[in-house]
Amino acid sequence: MIGEAGAFLSILALVLVAAQGVLGLLGHARPGLAAAAAACAQAALACLALAFAALVSLFLSSDFSFAVVANNSHTAKPLIYKFAGTWGNHEGSMLLWCLVSALFGALLTWFRGGLSHGLWSRAVGVQGLVTLGALVYTLALSSPFARLDPVPYQGGDLNPLLQDPALALHPPLLYLGYVGLSAPFSLALAALMEGETNTAWAKALRPWTLVAWSSLTGGIALGSYWAYYELGWGGWWFWDPVENASFMPWLAACALLHSTIVTERRGSLASWTILLAIIGFALALLGTFLVRSGALTSVHAFAVDPARGTAVLVLFSLAVGIGLTLFAWRAPTLMRPAGFAAVSRESFLVLNNLGLAIAAGTVLIGTLYPLLIEAVTGELISVGPPFFDISFSPLMAALLLAMPIAPLMAWRKGALSAALRWTWPAGLAAGAAVGLGLFAVGGGFWVGLGLGVGVWCLLGALAYVWKRWGQGGPRTFARFLALPLAVWAMTAAHAGVGVFTLGAVIDTAFKLERAERLHPGDSIDFAGRSVRLVEVVEAEGPNYIATRARLEVSYQGTTALAAPERRFYPGANQPTTEVAILPTLTSDFYIALGEAAQTPRGTAFTIRFYRHPFVRLIFWGAALMALGGALAIVALALRRRREAMGAGFFAAPAPAAAPAE
Repeated sequence: MIGEAGAFLSILALVLVAAQGVLGLLGHARPGLAAAAAACAQAALACLALAFAALVSLFLSSDFSFAVVANNSHTAKPLIYKFAGTWGNHEGSMLLWCLVSALFGALLTWFRGGLSHGLWSRAVGVQGLVTLGALVYTLALSSPFARLDPVPYQGGDLNPLLQDPALALHPPLLYLGYVGLSAPFSLALAALMEGETNTAWAKALRPWTLVAWSSLTGGIALGSYWAYYELGWGGWWFWDPVENASFMPWLAACALLHSTIVTERRGSLASWTILLAIIGFALALLGTFLVRSGALTSVHAFAVDPARGTAVLVLFSLAVGIGLTLFAWRAPTLMRPAGFAAVSRESFLVLNNLGLAIAAGTVLIGTLYPLLIEAVTGELISVGPPFFDISFSPLMAALLLAMPIAPLMAWRKGALSAALRWTWPAGLAAGAAVGLGLFAVGGGFWVGLGLGVGVWCLLGALAYVWKRWGQGGPRTFARFLALPLAVWAMTAAHAGVGVFTLGAVIDTAFKLERAERLHPGDSIDFAGRSVRLVEVVEAEGPNYIATRARLEVSYQGTTALAAPERRFYPGANQPTTEVAILPTLTSDFYIALGEAAQTPRGTAFTIRFYRHPFVRLIFWGAALMALGGALAIVALALRRRREAMGAGFFAAPAPAAAPAE
């Protein structure tokens, strides 16, 4: 009965979000209908939360009478992966998608801010229609509550690659980002329908963008780290098309975040902000299509059903078509003179926006071009790292060179010399890093440039703190502690970019790798280490059989044990590789166990060795960026709370007039 209850609650939620959409759109002039739409949004969230809890219960109890459980779970699977298996498949992940969309719909009803009644009601309505589309798709083509008859004795198990702690958290974070972009989309369409983009609207848009961007950052970082230590190929990013599917909306969200700052502070770029909100959600839907259509083959893909892919493409076309049609109709009425000089903080943020938009377009072309060629000519081609290295990396390097300068510029009209006065130490250090890359370590021009850009971003972010610390008085420890949280938020995010860049450049340029076929007792020397294969044994896990190597790794007078494995999961009939990583302060020593082969001396094993210098900076940098986003959300909430104490935050004040764009 739990499954039937979940199905009933899902259908009830569908009716509620349909009512939310209609009532919200009609309620822009009738407060009673808007209040009813808000009630429907909150009730829909409750229904979907209970439906998802029912699905979790089916996985935890291994109820194989439901197809999604039988196909993706196993009685021997550890409990945490039974729980994570709820969203580790197409049907369950789509129900989670609907739940997150409903969550944002309810949050829009609870946190109205200073939005006018019409904007608020229509945003709630659009969000209801977004959830409706996802629910229709899920219940019609991907129902997680479909029964099986006859009931199998045992399940097929979750994909072994997904049985990992990082992958238990990775999809929910990504969905908060993917689906979170639907809230700016809803606010953007509401603004187009109302023909209204005031300061209150821009203030309302910014926190939703921050939540989506921060969640996407954390989700992508977790996925990248998982790929590094789980897949056994020793890399951290390979421009996998499905990885690109999450990276493109991240770039759009990053541009949108900076654009909303200009719109909120100066009233400028409102139409551009709306367009970015539409594009960001469109790219999120495109990512959903790529992952679920079978158009791309990847370890990250959920489904290969063309019918499901066609349905997602229809939803994508509706969202983009309606959004761009409204934009073409209304945007000209929102255009106003920019009102800022060619050299100002606004101008740098505009350049940031354009660069990020072009970068997202570059990734989009590289991702979709092989699909278009195959569809038109039938020819199979691939677009890999060389294309992105040539097209994407120089563009991002140019953007990052401007990044530390923008916060130091004045609004409306600034002086470049004044900003550079604060960053000359960072410039000197960056120049030294370029020389180090060119001459001391022999990395070449691009390595030297990458090191210089990383140092420039990192120290440039600290230069902003130094400037803010000295504003208004001497630099005392008390004034250091009193710096606004927003300063630390931006510093963490921008410094994280620098740390990430340094890690990516150093690891890509200076990593070492070697593959050897070893018998038990054999030794090799590699990357300053002496490695001896002690033995290879068979072992059993909760739901897998492992071939486990034991190696002694001697380095700088100490010896450590490493135990890479090859696992076989009988339930899924699939092998995986579990690597061993021995970290030091400056590098990771990475070992992956390969296939066995018979030789005249007996059984030998292919083992791959890697040394990744400063690879952890990649993940620490991404974590710093996500932390910066989280701090910005907290800082924004505290600021809005202070503003609300005297102004009635949840009231509906008359919309403020937007400053001239």
